[in-house]
Amino acid sequence: MASNAANLNAVRETMDVLFEISRILNTGLDMETLSICVRLCEQGINPEALSSVIKELRKATEALKLFRIQLWLRPLWA
Repeated sequence: MASNAANLNAVRETMDVLFEISRILNTGLDMETLSICVRLCEQGINPEALSSVIKELRKATEALKLFRIQLWLRPLWA
């Protein structure tokens, strides 16, 4: 039981350190997203490919936000 608690504590410490590094590097990842990324990398996903996907998703999200703003600002009679 103590081994499980020690292991859980080590995982938490590791995630805290990774999150601090992520914050210093201004990645914009929250703890949950960072945790998912770590698990994906542990499963063999290429970190560079994962990074590219995250960047593309952010670009697509931003483009969608801009599109919605443009629709909202467009006059009804145009």
